[in-house]
Amino acid sequence: MYRHSRLRRARTPLTVAATAAVATGLLATTVGPASAAKTSPSKGDKPTVVLVHGAFADSSSWNGVIKKLKEHGYPVVAAANPLRGVSIDAASVKDLLAGVDGPVVLVGHSYGGAVISNAAQGSDNVKALVYADAFLPDKGESANELVSKFEGSVIGKVLRPVPITNPDGSKDFDFYIDQSKFHKAFGADVPASTAALMAVTQRPGTGTALNEPSGEPAWKTIPSWALVGTNDQIIPRKLQLYMAKRANAHIKEIRSSHAVSVSHPDAVTRIIEKAARTVR
Repeated sequence: MYRHSRLRRARTPLTVAATAAVATGLLATTVGPASAAKTSPSKGDKPTVVLVHGAFADSSSWNGVIKKLKEHGYPVVAAANPLRGVSIDAASVKDLLAGVDGPVVLVGHSYGGAVISNAAQGSDNVKALVYADAFLPDKGESANELVSKFEGSVIGKVLRPVPITNPDGSKDFDFYIDQSKFHKAFGADVPASTAALMAVTQRPGTGTALNEPSGEPAWKTIPSWALVGTNDQIIPRKLQLYMAKRANAHIKEIRSSHAVSVSHPDAVTRIIEKAARTVR
């Protein structure tokens, strides 16, 4: 990288061609061949943990988990889930997985569970799936359909739709949780000040994402673990247990809100590491 002093001494603007040449050189230096851009396992050959957030959250929701995993020597990647649609989001995560050398433990929270269930299909380096307060849809099921299967979810009462126009001109809605209802609905066991920040930085999911049916889920062939929040008001305990048992997942229950990765990073880390220890 250039020092700021060198940048300040540059008085002549770069031409378009020179700018392109510099950009190409920087890309060649920082990225290099495709194989060199891959995330490599740690010296202890521990699997890489790939974390996928759900709707109404972002990658920072994994910060506490990331800190602990890295302290324990795990390579970690937090995916930026687009939240545009199950097939679109799964394809994005699948591309990310293709850039990871060695085995992967793939972790999803909330709607991210639907994403990892699809992204892991055909991703041969994914050796374990971990669901944290997450959807485990079967083929043809959507998040919206599943959340209506059992009583107890408040999601229909707290969402605020914002009309959007997609790049192709089609219409959709971005759905946010009303900021005034976020703390109680999404993270009742998170400090109010933290929940207030989460409410502001939440990333919306589209109506397409919440209603798009899942493809054939990877949990049918890949060993799975499920951390079930018993106080979850977004995906109720009864629904989580139904999906986890159907998937023959290793189940651990915890007294937690939907924001389990924020309120209980220790518990989330433990179940991820339990799955990771089975990977050879």
